[in-house]
Amino acid sequence: MKWITREKVKVDRVACPWLIKNFVDPQAEFIFVPANQVETKARELGATPFDIDGCELGHHGEDVSFNSILKKYNLTDPALVLLGEIVRAADSHPSKPHPAGEGLRWIAHGFNALGFSDHEILNSATWRHSTENTSIW
Repeated sequence: MKWITREKVKVDRVACPWLIKNFVDPQAEFIFVPANQVETKARELGATPFDIDGCELGHHGEDVSFNSILKKYNLTDPALVLLGEIVRAADSHPSKPHPAGEGLRWIAHGFNALGFSDHEILNSATWRHSTENTSIW
């Protein structure tokens, strides 16, 4: 299945593909386009949009896209729920942020600052290692 979102990934748009690939769709193909092209390209390609305004798998209230995916696909493992709290704290401003969120924010922004492409960030050694072991720690 194809999944599509905005280019220039950071926190949620790195965490969501990890979650999707490991717990929702092992054959997932990710497409990154400018924000103003996501809806059009999603229709053209039959891709599922995530982490864009107004989509089902986007931000809702204090939830970030990672949390929306957890809910839609009924992913209730306590470790994933905890990771969702950390991603939420790193990607937004929840009323009770998890303290590890700040560290994840810096890691995600660091990859971006190094000038890596979206696919290079997803395939980086750190994220690849975490997906092979099905753990981000």
